[in-house]
Order: sequence, then C-alpha cells, then structure tokens
Amino acid sequence: MRRRRVGAVDEESSEVNLTPMLDVVFIMLIFFIVTTSFIKESGVEIERPESSAATPRSDVQVLVAITPEGAVWIDGEPVDIHRVGTQVSGLVSDDGSVVIQADRNATTGVLIEVMDRLRDAGVEQVAVAAQRSGG
Repeated sequence: MRRRRVGAVDEESSEVNLTPMLDVVFIMLIFFIVTTSFIKESGVEIERPESSAATPRSDVQVLVAITPEGAVWIDGEPVDIHRVGTQVSGLVSDDGSVVIQADRNATTGVLIEVMDRLRDAGVEQVAVAAQRSGG
C-alpha cells in the first residue's frame, strides 16, 4: 500500500478563495454609488451676499454662477452670457428651478441680464442665492 503525501493535500486546501469577498466589495460599491446624493457645485468660488430672509431650496436642478469679473458658469463650465438661456433651458425640467449664485462683488447688470435671458428661454423658477446672516 502506498501512502499519500499529506503535504500535497494541505497545499490544495490552504489556498484562500477571494472571489466571494470581491463580489461583496463590488456589491457594496454599487450600493454606495446608487444611494449617494450628489451635491451640485457651480464650479467657481463665489462669495454670496448675506440675507436674513434666505431659505434653503431642495428642487435645484441647475446652478448658474456669476464671478466678480462678470464671467458666467453653468455647472462647472464657463458659458457666454448670450447662450445662458438656451444652455439652461435644456438642463432644467418643468418643475425644477435654477439658482443664480452671484458674487457679492459682481455687477447687478450682469445678474439682471442673466435673469432676463433665463426668463426669455422659458425658465420660470429662478432664484438668487444668498447666505443666511446671523442676525
């Protein structure tokens, strides 16, 4: 009778199967990606004016930022001020709203022109972002 080597059997059974662990990791990754709420940013740093009547909005679909130099940004991309209305109207649905984040040092004329272009494009719910003052 021939004896089998015990070491050969131990080598085969000592391998760790990583497939189930990788499956669990990928399922968790998919779960976290699907359940994450993405925060919309305008793409530029804006110093918002203060207001005691500022209220949060939950139905924001598009952020339009106006820099102190008068540049207009939509969802992180610079846009010509004459194309703001057409660009935003394609991004916003009927019940969504647009928030304009104008820097406190931006000129009022640029803000009014952006608002007019949005209204001309059919965007009805337009708000101007402000930061709540402490008083």
